[in-house]
Amino acid sequence: MTTAPLIRSLWWSARTQGEPPFDTAHLKVYYPAHAEGTDAERLTGVFPPAPGRHPIVVLCSGVNVAQDSYRSLAVGIAEAGYAVVTFDRVAELFGGQYGLTCGVDLDAARPDAYGTRPTCPTIPAILDALREIDLLKDALDFDRVALGGHSAGGTVVLQSARFFPGVRAAFGFGTHTMVATMLGWPAGTVLPAQVECPVFLAVGTRDGVIMGSSDRYGQDGFADPVTRTFDEALPGEGHLFAVLEGANHFAVADPVDPTAARAFLDLEPGRDPAESRAAYLEVLIAFLRARLNGDPDSLEKVRKNPPPSVTLREH
Repeated sequence: MTTAPLIRSLWWSARTQGEPPFDTAHLKVYYPAHAEGTDAERLTGVFPPAPGRHPIVVLCSGVNVAQDSYRSLAVGIAEAGYAVVTFDRVAELFGGQYGLTCGVDLDAARPDAYGTRPTCPTIPAILDALREIDLLKDALDFDRVALGGHSAGGTVVLQSARFFPGVRAAFGFGTHTMVATMLGWPAGTVLPAQVECPVFLAVGTRDGVIMGSSDRYGQDGFADPVTRTFDEALPGEGHLFAVLEGANHFAVADPVDPTAARAFLDLEPGRDPAESRAAYLEVLIAFLRARLNGDPDSLEKVRKNPPPSVTLREH
């Protein structure tokens, strides 16, 4: 029986855009660790990182979804050899409302500015903060970075990734670039993704949140914006699309907080969410290994034998 790698985490903070007190992100960094059996480990709970330089994966949360909802996903990615960062940031959402947000520059998403700068200025602040962590100063590889997210968190990744050095992969679950008409775009507009790297998009067949948001985009009926994003918005090649049978919008979150965000819009899952998360994680890790580690064999195995609930497509 294979023993799971030792994964530890630490807390950090990053100063971001915004006015105090809404200008700070609180980070949790998961990393492969090495137990040395020292008194320091016993007394502090702090373990040194495993040898080597680990690629970095930044996970951007959906609106009003706390970072702890992605802990099982983060740990699963870290067990594959990556340093994974999640974060909480309370700030203005829109219209004077405040909540958890990865930080969106709405003006950067308007027709006169889109594509000239990232819509998520928090991302470079997160990467800069990682450089300040002494424990991990020799353990992080800033030349091998993947940016990913869930829902709106994945959207800002797609709108921002090309502006940051070292980003070799991007991914999102329940994510698209169809843009709200309130920002000045015509109904049904799918914005070109601002990426210069391969992208992995995934969506569940029971996603009620995207379906319940169609009117934001000027849609009279439901037109799957995730599929349109994959088909219309991604430049170049090397991209991967997964449809998870029976998964809903919050399949990657565990636990799902029924008191926040918009889980009330979601459809009941058609299969055990734990199965959907495991299937998504299997494909995601294969994608990351191919794009960050130069290991195409892992992705080729998934192509030939995807998880039973997953349908894959590429371009």
